Amino acid sequence: MATHKISDKKLTLKEVGKIIAHNDKLELSAAAVKRIQKCRQFLDDKVKRQAAPIYGVTTGFGSLCNTSISEADLGKLQENLMMSHACGMGDEIPEEIVKLMLLLKVQSLSYGNSGVQVETTQRLIDFFNNGVYPVVYEQGSLGASGDLVPLAHLCLPIIGMGQVKYQGQYYSGKEINKKMGWKPVALKSKEGLALLNGTQFMSANAVYCLLKAEKLSQMADFIGSISLDAFDGRIEPFHPLIHQVRAHKGQQETAANILRILEGSEIVRQHKQHVQDPYSFRCMPQVHGASKDAIRHVKSVITTEINAVTDNPTVFPDEDLVISAGNFHGQPIAIVMDFLGIALAELGNISERRIYQLIDAKRNLPSFLVKNPGLNSGFMIPQYAAAALVNQNKNYANPCSTDSVPSSQGQEDHVSMGANAATKCRRIISNLEEIFAIELFNAAQALEFRRPLKSSKTIEQCISAYRKQVPFVENDTTMYDKIHQSISFVRNWENNFEIAEF
Repeated sequence: MATHKISDKKLTLKEVGKIIAHNDKLELSAAAVKRIQKCRQFLDDKVKRQAAPIYGVTTGFGSLCNTSISEADLGKLQENLMMSHACGMGDEIPEEIVKLMLLLKVQSLSYGNSGVQVETTQRLIDFFNNGVYPVVYEQGSLGASGDLVPLAHLCLPIIGMGQVKYQGQYYSGKEINKKMGWKPVALKSKEGLALLNGTQFMSANAVYCLLKAEKLSQMADFIGSISLDAFDGRIEPFHPLIHQVRAHKGQQETAANILRILEGSEIVRQHKQHVQDPYSFRCMPQVHGASKDAIRHVKSVITTEINAVTDNPTVFPDEDLVISAGNFHGQPIAIVMDFLGIALAELGNISERRIYQLIDAKRNLPSFLVKNPGLNSGFMIPQYAAAALVNQNKNYANPCSTDSVPSSQGQEDHVSMGANAATKCRRIISNLEEIFAIELFNAAQALEFRRPLKSSKTIEQCISAYRKQVPFVENDTTMYDKIHQSISFVRNWENNFEIAEF
């Protein structure tokens, strides 16, 4: 466990992953404290000396932007905003996503362009460091004026409202403040808006998806290579010259990965009766590679986003400006999360085709991968399950970002739907892990019918680790428990079997 200082240094996705995985603590740097204090002081002075209204500071919100608020009610305005916007529905989001939201919100506020108090920012850090996770719901954000609904739930406990989970128990905002010895924060002008405007719900889901996606992309190559060897596939389609003349980076990476994984395999070296393999094997570099390139692009966009100021209005103390604009609009995230969902759904799509090829009684493999088909149905139905998951992912891959439903009496007349794009991408990932688990289940079974020939050393090590959890199926038995064991193996891949860095 270490301490991560929130400074002006940009966050990387790798660093965010380490902070969450290692349970690091957060601390504001002296420079960040100074920036936040300077901005808050400037805003207080600005309110006193400027007669003209400042959106969200001395006015109402959304279509109420022309309604002025008295100085005495500025704090109450922010509290009312927090309460009225907490309209979350659906499932509670996982604590890991809440933790990411806290980290990313603190990062955004630390730049000194939001007008919050140090005390407000510190309370978010206190939540993070003490494992106090506000209860946030999955549904309700349009991803336009930021993630208003989920961020309201994230921040309500700051003022002693809302609900949190702490050490597995639920507490009201008031109860957790008492338990931890905290006083509710008295919000100043603009603070509620700074907390609720922003893209941290979308971004947190995006970071989670990307960290998973990078691992799943490598896993697709590895499990696909096992399937290729079990299918007695040809190695020629992965020759580097093929991929040099097309030169897509992801395609070249995938081909190199597969060659490395299969190096030394006795099966791949044996004489082949067939001239070509089906596309689901032969075109892995082209299909997996396109997904790798998509992940790379999405990573670039999200890395920019998690280091951005995304609330509104934006405060510039040195320039004496408070500008109401639209940095909270989630369109950059919405489009790339739809893109990522498509890229990941395609990895599942081609995986299911390899599953089908393995059970189709080709190349001296028995029908449905059992010794006595007919009496035994064998691996007939796991393919059905994979197909059902693929179908669901195809539906999830339909874009959210092409839709917009106007809100706030037409003032917010174009919205991104980025929150829905991000949360459905999480569901695609969950399904993809299960599809890969079924492919590995089938590939490991098929590989046994190639004995006494051995696959590569790397693949044999993987199968050896896999067999400690998932047995070979001799005759018909319950399959759900073995599939669930395979899913566990896939979701804990790094603990079960270590893949070399590609």
